[in-house]
Amino acid sequence: MPTDQKVMLVTGGSRGIGRAVVELAIEQNYRLCINYAQAKREAESLLELAGKSGVEAIAVKADVSEKNQTDELFKKIDSRFGKLDVLVNNAGIVANASRLDAIDDDRLQKILGINISGAVYCAAAAVRRMSTASGGRGGSIVNVSSIAAQLGGPNEYIDYAMTKGALDSMTTGLAKEVASEGIRVNAVRPGLIYTDIHASGGAPDRVDKLAHLVPMQRGGTAREVAYAILWLASDEASYVTGSFLNVSGGR
Repeated sequence: MPTDQKVMLVTGGSRGIGRAVVELAIEQNYRLCINYAQAKREAESLLELAGKSGVEAIAVKADVSEKNQTDELFKKIDSRFGKLDVLVNNAGIVANASRLDAIDDDRLQKILGINISGAVYCAAAAVRRMSTASGGRGGSIVNVSSIAAQLGGPNEYIDYAMTKGALDSMTTGLAKEVASEGIRVNAVRPGLIYTDIHASGGAPDRVDKLAHLVPMQRGGTAREVAYAILWLASDEASYVTGSFLNVSGGR
């Protein structure tokens, strides 16, 4: 493989938006680490796709909310690729629709762990490898936030929305912190997107039910979000950092 071929890590890369990012990154000839927590079969199918396309890829099981597992994930990237150019901080979960006063502690701690702690663990590990202050070559971090960070998720997912608000704050702060070290940090905020995250939250038909609230009058696709992520990750966005790109149909 050419030594200048970029290496991308996509957390939660086996399904939904993460999967669309991996598929597009294969088309753009990135070398890839596909992180997954449970969807092994889906991750392996992406490895097959990469192999057929002549793209080097590995799939690594890791719960990013557990720091020791995150550390092992990055060690495997070091061992296989020797560098990291792009982190797509995509891993995230949502629970069933609920008012805030009905959210129990188990649910809260799990969502905080994956959506916030996991994103921080991965961003910190990426910075240590990318920063020119540490001997790195620079790089790009793209955080997958949500338009819910602005809408608040009332009567449904306030806990999820607030984790995405925290991710937005991290994006702004980290972008300023590492801008002089060759690292760009940006975020996308997807809106109502057709992925299975809605089914995991107990509302598989949520996008169709709420599409009338979107100015474009439709839900979006994971591929549409992936295009935005890959642009922010690319050299075409070389003067873009600390920015937020809403992929929400105008909502």
